[in-house]
Amino acid sequence: MSESTLAVHSPDEILALFGARDQHLRTIRRLFDVNITHRQGEIRVSGEQEAVAQTTRVLQRLRDLSLRKGGLSPLDVRDAVAQEGLGNDVSTAARGSVPDVEIRQPGRRVQPRTEGQAHYVEMIRGHDLTFATGPAGTGKTFLAVAAAVESLKAEQVRRIVLVRPAVEAGESLGFLPGDLRAKLNPYLRPLLDALNDMVDFDQARSLMEREVIEVVPLAYMRGRTLNDAFIILDEAQNTTVPQMKMFLTRMGQRSKMVVSGDPSQLDLPKGVGSGLADAIDRLGKISGVGVMRLGKGDIVRHRLVQKIVEAYEQQEG
Repeated sequence: MSESTLAVHSPDEILALFGARDQHLRTIRRLFDVNITHRQGEIRVSGEQEAVAQTTRVLQRLRDLSLRKGGLSPLDVRDAVAQEGLGNDVSTAARGSVPDVEIRQPGRRVQPRTEGQAHYVEMIRGHDLTFATGPAGTGKTFLAVAAAVESLKAEQVRRIVLVRPAVEAGESLGFLPGDLRAKLNPYLRPLLDALNDMVDFDQARSLMEREVIEVVPLAYMRGRTLNDAFIILDEAQNTTVPQMKMFLTRMGQRSKMVVSGDPSQLDLPKGVGSGLADAIDRLGKISGVGVMRLGKGDIVRHRLVQKIVEAYEQQEG
């Protein structure tokens, strides 16, 4: 048996290194078959000599990376472990770790169903601003709403704000029949559908009446500052660059944002640039900003949806 120690300087450093619910820690333990404990600012690794040496090197890489980035993703752990020559084992362990990343609600269980979705949830938890792109059915909106409800129930935020651009109505909505709620319903319905899968109807209605949960069009966000909030922008590919800048600058203290969209479903007028693509280019490398690209393999709707997406991609190609 062998043993080594690694110094850490703050609880935040430990949280980033071990991951939410110790996900990173469990992955490393499983791969190297070592015992890892933390006490009084010191991480202690014990086990077979070579495994202890490898684990210590991995933890040192991840500690240095987390200090630069402010957080770690499962992909970061995979890359750090792969440098010890365990590439295939890492992929297997990552697939096996998907069930460990789950969101529980009373009477319900919302769980990522692919490795990409699990990484997406971890990215939301580990970043204040997350961009997510991907085709229909990959869970971009559903998992973001689930994470928002989880944060609200854990009292990490005081409210949820669900936002969507109303491109077809030119953001004015004036010519649609009915009152304001009737005008907004066609554009906000997908967000409400996702919310109703997480929260009972009566509870959701009560939270919305108290403005704990808001569902609003993008045009109504101007001039606001949102503190202690979990803010989700859906269909973000249909924002212009100025609209995206306006939305992102609504973020207040202790708030978290998720911006999701499908670049292949662009409804903006010809020649108008997408605010989503522009924001990812501008902000994707900033510390605290995560970018998740979900793919066809993450589609979890009807089995035909993946084939439909592939057929359209082949024609467009």
